[in-house]
Amino acid sequence: MESEQANTTPGEIKDYGDLPTELDLPPEYCHYRDGGCEFADSCLNCPFPRCIYDQPGGKQRWLKQARDREMARLFTTEGKAVKELALMFGVSQRTVQRVLKNCLSNSSLQREDKKRGD
Repeated sequence: MESEQANTTPGEIKDYGDLPTELDLPPEYCHYRDGGCEFADSCLNCPFPRCIYDQPGGKQRWLKQARDREMARLFTTEGKAVKELALMFGVSQRTVQRVLKNCLSNSSLQREDKKRGD
């Protein structure tokens, strides 16, 4: 079996009896289609350190986190009310309250950690 593999050339079709035949190409002879996604034209030009589709929750999680950050920013810097934010983002007032509670408690914890470190 080993001598059979050693005598094959890249791209050669192997016959394994009843098994379907397929090309057994080493990676350097394969051409991968890199179509990218809506965030980058190709995977090699992606702004993210790790593909968002490889992470749990993927794109939906990333979009929700971006929305939450924007809600917190509008609330703290521009003084938008909870009701106004709910209308802007198309969510309930309770969702806005939950987002603000999570974002603001996380940011206050980070500020406390920085104060302790100084």
